[in-house]
Amino acid sequence: MTDGRPKSDDGPMMTGDGPTKTDDGQPMTGEQSITGPAAGEQSATGVQPTAGARPPVPAPSPPPTPPPVTVCPAHADGGAPHRLAPGGAGRAAADALLREAGAVVPVLLPGEVPAVAVTRHAVLREVLAHPEVAKNACHFAALHDGTVPPGWPLTTFATVDGMTTADGADHRRLHGLVTKVFTPRRVAALQPRVVELTAGLLDGLPGAAAADGTVDLRRHFAYPLPMSVICELLGVDAALRDRLHELSNLIVGTTGTADEVQAANREITAVLGQVAEARRADPGDDLTSALIAAQEEDGDRLSARELVGTLLLMIIAGHETTLNLITNAVRALCTGREQLELVRAGRATWDDVVEETLRHDSPVAHFPFRYPVRDLELGGTVVPRGTPMPASYSAAGRDPEAYGPDADRFDVTRRPAARHLSFGHGPHYCLGAPLARLEATVALEALFTRYPALDLAVPDAELPPHQSFIGNSTHVLPVRLTG
Repeated sequence: MTDGRPKSDDGPMMTGDGPTKTDDGQPMTGEQSITGPAAGEQSATGVQPTAGARPPVPAPSPPPTPPPVTVCPAHADGGAPHRLAPGGAGRAAADALLREAGAVVPVLLPGEVPAVAVTRHAVLREVLAHPEVAKNACHFAALHDGTVPPGWPLTTFATVDGMTTADGADHRRLHGLVTKVFTPRRVAALQPRVVELTAGLLDGLPGAAAADGTVDLRRHFAYPLPMSVICELLGVDAALRDRLHELSNLIVGTTGTADEVQAANREITAVLGQVAEARRADPGDDLTSALIAAQEEDGDRLSARELVGTLLLMIIAGHETTLNLITNAVRALCTGREQLELVRAGRATWDDVVEETLRHDSPVAHFPFRYPVRDLELGGTVVPRGTPMPASYSAAGRDPEAYGPDADRFDVTRRPAARHLSFGHGPHYCLGAPLARLEATVALEALFTRYPALDLAVPDAELPPHQSFIGNSTHVLPVRLTG
């Protein structure tokens, strides 16, 4: 159920056309970091990557099951700013309190960095398309005045070169290059391959089950499908996929140490730089080769840093959000079997399931960052120039002002007056939205057709959350394929 709007690049994973982004004009080799200071600034960490080095990055270990949450873990006492809990626990309760506190709410990011979260649908929609709200980190005041601590893990999101941090003419240039090669025709042509990959993964699920009959559907189905598709689309070797997923988890996660995140950033940059060089030497029928060809057709239109930054965006956004989308949809259908029966009875479609999941349980909770380029009144609150503003997609998705008093209810027959914002709005509307919708609808229909009795192996409330205030899902999804 697509909406026909122009597609751009950042949606829930990744608005306004503010001042033009500064470019240092220096090419980047595959070993250099894509993140770094905004123009004219020193690195917040003072650490420079070593050419050719690929520091080992430990794979993240499964988190312990958190204790039950009875109050919002993000809410501080005494009227102090809300603290965005990095572990992701108690998401719905935290989002509800954020919305109740206002449309634009003071929050503290990890590292005690002050920000404001935009929590309600109408104001978030305004912010996403506001001409005086920028994405370039040169507008991030705390990044340049010493407030941001050295080695701050979220520096990656703020400073990566690419569409997610570009404004104005730079954004239009980068967006134009990607849309030139990531066309609706190319996405539509992927459907047979998505169907084929889905069938193969479903065939393998019984063999992946443990002795008690449970299988982690997130690991063995929801993850490999979008990761395989995006890597094939970009021309990335299959042997690199698991490591790229581990590295992107560390970058998207908000509980890792500064050293872990920096090392992950250096390694993923090196890997994607090598992918770009391999495709440059041996072009194929893939997006990376097409981007390189587009770059070479017009000289320096796409710098080496921007190419790797674009690949990073497409790898992370191309699988992390769809992974969460499929996971969250399965949870919703298993805990609300009556909704699944509505689909089976033809009273709703799999497109409806995907759209309601995007609204009700957005794959991204709070996405960094946008900055007002001047003191700006938003939702009745004046936000000072340069304040980072996370877009709180999961909070806005359940805003009663937009979706009615039953906004917390998962309802595949819902016909809301407001369209969800989980793929963004305005110039940065998600380029990958059609692909995510294709993958999720194919995956869900095939999954519940092949295994109609599939159900959660543990109560939904006991599933450990994904360790991030950015991603919104569970860390694992144990299911039984048969009753």
